[in-house]
Amino acid sequence: MQLLEQPVIDAGAYRLRPFQHSDIPTVRQASADSYITQITTVPVQGTEAEYADFIERQHRRVAEGSGYSFAIAEATTDRAVGQIGFWLRNANHGRASIGYWTAPEYRRRSVAKHALEALARWGLEHPGIERVELYVEPWNEGSWRTAEACGFQCEGLMRSWEQVGATRRDMYMYSRLKDTASP
Repeated sequence: MQLLEQPVIDAGAYRLRPFQHSDIPTVRQASADSYITQITTVPVQGTEAEYADFIERQHRRVAEGSGYSFAIAEATTDRAVGQIGFWLRNANHGRASIGYWTAPEYRRRSVAKHALEALARWGLEHPGIERVELYVEPWNEGSWRTAEACGFQCEGLMRSWEQVGATRRDMYMYSRLKDTASP
């Protein structure tokens, strides 16, 4: 398996970088959000050791070849404000997926938009990737509006697509193709 290297990606007012142990306060804040803990591996109101384990898992994703997990950090302060991942589970079919979250106090500030646009652009240059997908619950208007603002197109509703907590959930499937110009 080819060893992957974690890049740092410019996202305007933000940058996408590897997680650091100094990001534990952001992971702790995310751990209090019940939705983030249902759809990610952020521990539910965990301990400092569990937050450190979360960060170490993000580093292993690159080493294992499963994808790239980035902290979304303010460009000026380097303070982490969220997470975005580029997942390679279906790379052998020319597809990758992206998922993201932002800390509650940073929502509605275009953080996810900056991060998603930068990662989609970078990801579509990744060798063999022709299509980037994301899945959004229909109620999550902020997330699907972010996807649309970044040139992703809704392809339809995937019924009972993903387990979220104890329930199977419908998801909108969005995609952006290599030959699609960015907005």
